[in-house]
Amino acid sequence: MNEARKRLFVLLLAFSLLALVLIFAFAWWLVSKQSLIINQIILTLTLVFFIVVFLIISIGVILLIYSLWSLKIYRGSNILIRKAIDFLFPIAIKLGHWLGIEDDKIKSSYIQVSNALVKLEQKTILPEKILILAPHCLQRVQCPHKITVNVNNCKCCGLCPVGDLLLLSQERGVQLVVATGGTFARKFIKEKKPQAIIAIACERDLTSGIQDVECIPVMGIVNERPEGPCQNTRVNLCRVEKAINYFVQGGEV
Repeated sequence: MNEARKRLFVLLLAFSLLALVLIFAFAWWLVSKQSLIINQIILTLTLVFFIVVFLIISIGVILLIYSLWSLKIYRGSNILIRKAIDFLFPIAIKLGHWLGIEDDKIKSSYIQVSNALVKLEQKTILPEKILILAPHCLQRVQCPHKITVNVNNCKCCGLCPVGDLLLLSQERGVQLVVATGGTFARKFIKEKKPQAIIAIACERDLTSGIQDVECIPVMGIVNERPEGPCQNTRVNLCRVEKAINYFVQGGEV
């Protein structure tokens, strides 16, 4: 299932590149019909710019495909891969709309690809430098305790996953915060200064969060929504602990 998700996003990236080529070919045909010199100058400059951008993005996509296929990544290539993905991502979403593919399915595929790249880096991180970033919707709606200010206010009653996450973070020696949105998430990251992040959220928030964070590896875990979005959501604790192991042990476990 995970392999299928990764293939979906990679295929959409490739088709996005093809869409760019077709758009430029049409623009070339349109402008080349004009005989004015200024049109030729603009066309030449545009062509040079396009070729440079296209080559950079193409190299990024090729490196992405090679990394996922060979299960290894060249040092320093992750930045180029990420830039190529971020550039093509909106085009991939639009292309997915035209093909009738749901946003969440594409974004889930993106998260799978991003996680795979993080795993290939095989960075070893001290537990205290790992931050679990959890969404407020994991807390039971009826709960009166304010855990976004201090997660230790959780009473670990067992009615929601927050208590289990708190116990896991204490056992493994990692940091845990609960954020109400992207603004607070960025605030916590700035305060805690983690070297690795395990982010729990819906596909939309995870996608935007991964793209916002630079230079910090993020392992994304999609939450479970048995009662719909933004209320009484759940998370697979085994996946959270496995993500901790990836960072602490520096590779697949």
